[in-house]
Amino acid sequence: VQLVESGGGLVQAGGSLRLSCAASGSIFSINAMGWYRLAPGKERELVAAISTISSGGTTHYADSVKGRFTISRDNAKNTLSLQMNSLKPEDTAMYYCAACERGIATMMEEAYGYDYWGQGTQVTVSS
Repeated sequence: VQLVESGGGLVQAGGSLRLSCAASGSIFSINAMGWYRLAPGKERELVAAISTISSGGTTHYADSVKGRFTISRDNAKNTLSLQMNSLKPEDTAMYYCAACERGIATMMEEAYGYDYWGQGTQVTVSS
């Protein structure tokens, strides 16, 4: 499975960005996908995750982004998106698309709860 992110950039606080992740390869094995972020000096954080429709379409959000970020998946296009609104300087990080064969619970509960990982896209929010 290959994951390619796009959509990062520089935005002012309060602004919006939309990240996209294109998946290819043996995607039939994937049961959940999500977005992690990694900022200097901070631990990796699972920002949002979504299970496949066949697994219930369950979503999960980190408390820090609830109400501001929305994760969605287009199965027909094999893409994952993250709509980020009301961005804050603390949202600045490298954002990585991830996919997991074991399901959304694994992504939520395990530090390395993913099987595939993209190259990342930088999001910078200025104050």
